[in-house]
Amino acid sequence: MLRLALIENLRRAATRIAAQRIDRNRADYWADQMMDIAEKDPKSVVLVIADMARSSPPMASAFVAEFARRLQGQSPALALPLTWIEQRLSESGLTIEQSVQSENQQQAVDQVSISNSIGSLRFLGAMDWRTFVEAMSEVELTLREDPAATYGKMDFATRDRYRHVVEKMARSSRLSEREVARHAIHLAQQSAGRNGGDEREAHVGFYLIDKGIPQLERAAEVRRSTSDALQRTSGRFPLLLYVGTIVLLTGVFTGGLLAQAYAEDEAGWLLALVGLLSLLCTSQLAVALVNWLATVLVTPHALPRMDFSDGIPAESSALVVVPTMLSSSENIEALIEALEVRFLANRDGHLYFGLLTDFRDANEETLPEDELLLRLAQKGIEELNGKYREAARDAFFLFHRPRRWNAGERVWMGYERKRGKLADLNALLRGGSRDRFSLIVGEAAVLSAVQYVITLDTDTQLPRDAAWQFVGTMAHPLNRARYDEHTQRVCDGYGILQPRVAVSLPGTNRSRYARLNGSDPGIDPYTRAISDVYQDVFAEGSFIGKGIYEVDAFERALAGRFPENRILSHDLLEGCYARAGLLSDVHLYEEYPFCYSVDVSRRHRWIRGDWQLAGWLLPRVPGPGAQRQNNPLSGLSRWKLFDNLRRSLVPSALTVLLLLGWTVLSPFWLWTLSVIGVILIPPILSTILELFRKPEDVLPRQHVDAVLRSAGRHAVQAVFTVVCLPYEAFFSLDAVVRTIWRMLISRTRLLEWSLTSDSDRNCRTDLAGYCRTMWIGPVFATAVAMCLTQSDPSAIVVALPILSLWFASPAIAWWISRPLTRRAARLTTYQTLFLRKLARKTWAFFEQFVGPDDHWLPPDNYQEHPVERVAHRTSPTNMGLAWNGCWEIYGQNR
Repeated sequence: MLRLALIENLRRAATRIAAQRIDRNRADYWADQMMDIAEKDPKSVVLVIADMARSSPPMASAFVAEFARRLQGQSPALALPLTWIEQRLSESGLTIEQSVQSENQQQAVDQVSISNSIGSLRFLGAMDWRTFVEAMSEVELTLREDPAATYGKMDFATRDRYRHVVEKMARSSRLSEREVARHAIHLAQQSAGRNGGDEREAHVGFYLIDKGIPQLERAAEVRRSTSDALQRTSGRFPLLLYVGTIVLLTGVFTGGLLAQAYAEDEAGWLLALVGLLSLLCTSQLAVALVNWLATVLVTPHALPRMDFSDGIPAESSALVVVPTMLSSSENIEALIEALEVRFLANRDGHLYFGLLTDFRDANEETLPEDELLLRLAQKGIEELNGKYREAARDAFFLFHRPRRWNAGERVWMGYERKRGKLADLNALLRGGSRDRFSLIVGEAAVLSAVQYVITLDTDTQLPRDAAWQFVGTMAHPLNRARYDEHTQRVCDGYGILQPRVAVSLPGTNRSRYARLNGSDPGIDPYTRAISDVYQDVFAEGSFIGKGIYEVDAFERALAGRFPENRILSHDLLEGCYARAGLLSDVHLYEEYPFCYSVDVSRRHRWIRGDWQLAGWLLPRVPGPGAQRQNNPLSGLSRWKLFDNLRRSLVPSALTVLLLLGWTVLSPFWLWTLSVIGVILIPPILSTILELFRKPEDVLPRQHVDAVLRSAGRHAVQAVFTVVCLPYEAFFSLDAVVRTIWRMLISRTRLLEWSLTSDSDRNCRTDLAGYCRTMWIGPVFATAVAMCLTQSDPSAIVVALPILSLWFASPAIAWWISRPLTRRAARLTTYQTLFLRKLARKTWAFFEQFVGPDDHWLPPDNYQEHPVERVAHRTSPTNMGLAWNGCWEIYGQNR
């Protein structure tokens, strides 16, 4: 409001000055006319005065002052117009002198007012309003009495959320905000005073944003509205409400399709098949609808966080590790460079960085190139420690494990791959034997104080200051993990926090496929699509292998739980045992596969890993050795595992249902529209939601343009889903069948896995390679077309557009996966001349003003009017431009 008042004052002053400028211009016009006539024909001045009188100029002070200034002291013939002005002013009881004095005073007032307004705007912009508001807030002063001494150490966003909760409760209560805050402090003090009181309950936030809310509402006599009471009631049974709604919608949709098939007197076996396929297909639509409703009805909240922006405390030390493989010298150099970049973006005295490495699988325990690769990695880590050594401690580490013989895989490999790496690292951090590692570079003794581990993938970028935000969130009392001995898992707080993962900007520009999927977070259902819903509705997210975990809670929940050579996709399962939360306001960035075939290879591995976890849906789950244990997973965790299995079968169900709709079911257009609707309705709903969620600071036209662009992406994604439907069904079924065979029959190759870099390197970007890989699409489309031509030619009219897309699917996937090439800029002659002139003028500025008087630093600016003046200060922009200009001139001269 203060800014608005100052801006309004500036507007009024500017309007007044503009009006005065118009009056002075009018005075200058008539003064010029009279002075010209007085010089040529003095007796005709009276005629000009008559013309001016007929125009009836306003006798404003600006007009009078400027007119008098121009004519006073001139020829005697110009005394007459001044006399006429004097007579006009006398009608209002004024004189020329009074008008001139009034105008001078007004100019002085405007100058002071504008100067003060601009100065005040600068002051408001530079002022820390957070500190000001908190210093003036009685609620803030009350909440700082938190007996856990946590409130004052939290970041501003968390404190502000607490204050808003107090404000909301006070509006529904007869108490003031200060009294509500006092009740919250009193409840926390009571909990802290009890012997063995819970640390969470001793923190005031437990009664503001956690399970203690009902206690505070009773103490403050809060009167809840009907909507709040309904939301509170439904929140007691979130899983029943969520899954129940999905089951209800699935039943309704499936019933409608079955009723249509039954009306056509289809055979019993066909009805059963249609029912099963419809169940799978409509479940996808039902899940999308419920997730959409959840995003509309549930308000998301960021997790509370401690403020570690000034440094991570010693008791919260953390280690950033990248589990990876040493495959080549180029790969090692890239790993070392990426580790250094992460360190520079997150420098902290109690934050360490390391590589957690294995060698690639081999038929022998050692290969000739192993020693060279290991020495190269060791040298890189030692150079980083020497380059950034602080307080005689190492900030960089290398933890390398030797190959071990795996009888099940019949190969020498790193024990249990990434899961084994993290387990061995956790044991080392807690004083375990170093024998699991063949080489440790860096003084590992300092790592005994590490409480948290941030694990990243090879291509994951750790943005600036993200590390302390991870640690600060984990260290908050309401987020600290509490292990339940009865359920054998973390029941409150979080043992793992999963941040949001976005696609890096360079990664989206590698191909059209990467741009299509990277432009809209949430397209990948395994990493982003439903994690927000889980966090908002159940206060629990899904771990995808990139995030932070508490070492002690992680090990307590997972140590000795899993069988060997069985678990490929361990991230989700670990998140179920250790309870994962979504850190939605902190992002990591990574590259999306630019090649469709690489993405398919990755999803094929995910599906195999998901089906290997099917045993955790049963009451008894596999454990170490051959023993089985009681299943400790919650209902939500089992739903997550089941949902992954269900989703892997949807492409096959959609494809077969389309085929049945064209061949044996009728009407064929209805079944075609049903399948297309399953694919198209979710993006349509997403577009509608985006349209009605206009940010306040965005113009309506800009918002509509952004929504239309997003709708276009959604439409292209849906079309591409239809294009690749047979191939998606083929590789999904292949992954399912392979997994079932390996788990039940062969019991080998359950840990089959390949590096992402290898997939990128082996990606076939030529059309022939895509045709060999995606042959199922053209072959299936041709076979269906031939069958329809002979059996039901009328159906071919509806099926032909989709069959054409299937037939062209290899070519479309090849085209969309081709690397994007940047077109060379071609300038016109006029543009070239313009840029050359601009370059000369720019260089002339530095050539003239950069010199020894200013220590060869470019001045901030040069003023030409009204007085020539050089601002003897500099700026980073000018320094950068000057350096680039000197470098370019040097290059041209050389």
